[in-house]
Amino acid sequence: MSQKRTYTFFFFALLSIWVKCQDVAYNDSNETLYTEAQNLAFGGDHKAAKEMLVRVLSENPDNFEARSLLASTYSWTGQYAKARDEFNKITSIERNSKDVWISAIKNELYTKNPATALGLANKALFYLKSDSEVERLREISLKRIKNRKYPELGWYNKKASLKTTKALLAKPNKETSPKEKEISETKPSVKIIPKKPAEKDVFNNRIALNNSFTVFDQRYDPMVYSSISFKRQTAAGSIIPRINYSNRLGKHGLQYDLDFYPKFSKRFYAYINYGYSNASIYPNHKLGGDLYVNLPGAFEFSAGGRYISFETKNVSVITNSLGHYRGNYYFSLRSYITPRPDKLTRVSGNILVRKYLKDAENYIGVNFGMGYSPELRQLTSGNELLAETFLYVESQRLSVEYQFTGRKNPNIYKVNMGARRQELAFASGNFFWGISAGLTYQSKF
Repeated sequence: MSQKRTYTFFFFALLSIWVKCQDVAYNDSNETLYTEAQNLAFGGDHKAAKEMLVRVLSENPDNFEARSLLASTYSWTGQYAKARDEFNKITSIERNSKDVWISAIKNELYTKNPATALGLANKALFYLKSDSEVERLREISLKRIKNRKYPELGWYNKKASLKTTKALLAKPNKETSPKEKEISETKPSVKIIPKKPAEKDVFNNRIALNNSFTVFDQRYDPMVYSSISFKRQTAAGSIIPRINYSNRLGKHGLQYDLDFYPKFSKRFYAYINYGYSNASIYPNHKLGGDLYVNLPGAFEFSAGGRYISFETKNVSVITNSLGHYRGNYYFSLRSYITPRPDKLTRVSGNILVRKYLKDAENYIGVNFGMGYSPELRQLTSGNELLAETFLYVESQRLSVEYQFTGRKNPNIYKVNMGARRQELAFASGNFFWGISAGLTYQSKF
């Protein structure tokens, strides 16, 4: 009874820490990566800069500074449609950033859409009330609409000398080309952090519903897994309470989960998890955590562990991972090391490859794992629950996932399918197959 009170106290203590952390200021863990991307963008290595900025936004979609730089980089490399999408994401929320409005208007002038540029200029002046540069760009848009002429020079910098213009017309060069003038004029707008939006725009809240099932080729009946979770993005990091439900082997039960992702500094953040259940198909208590560090070269390393408490036994697992972002791809290698009572260490590993599509919310991925599974999919042999021994049975696992967003709404959908070949715990060397499928729905508000 005393042990249960201790774990209950720990759960509420963790929840209390989160409440206090909501108002704690922190330095974004991706700030260093953003600085590297900024240097690359201004140095002309736009491809590498875009790759880093996509990664920053995958971790924090509300980083308007990174999104502004990504939009400008798209515009500098002629990807005007992508730039327009990114600028629109900012101006639809933060309407008082003069520099973003100016960059968005210029993007439309680059792509020879003066009517769109005029509309943006009018909209910007509505929110900004007045601004000399926006008014100048508005006049350029009006003249282009009237004359239907699109001069290549002359409007990038209203103070440009006649001598410089003639030199450009005579012999364009890398140092004074329109693209470079575009960079030099847009650069100051990137360094200015946009005004902080209202709290409802900063916090990215989500409700997620998940349902999946697994069928087997022998012995076991189908198993169902469901969950509902709520994610709240706070100043200190994300907090995710979750309720899990399972129906396995004629038994059902609930598990209560809490995930927390605190951020400590520019390079370090963490993952903390606690779960409790009084159902026989779940462990009584589980505790896990990882410390992550962002490394140069778009690498990420983590180290941590898992502690799982059953009624008759406790299990400890050591885990670490190495991740790398390259272009639109993300690669991750994670290992689990499970010491056994007889001191024979068991090792399991997972390899994840994910390709991001139009943004961080849309991707396809493949996950392959093998070794001694650290997952808790408890089975039984006769009347004996095999939750404790399941950590030591060999398995091979392969799954694919596809996540996408709706065309006209921000909601997210994810489908996954997988296959598992697993050793029978009561018959070493004999294996059975399991096929699983699942669907996850997330609503953002």
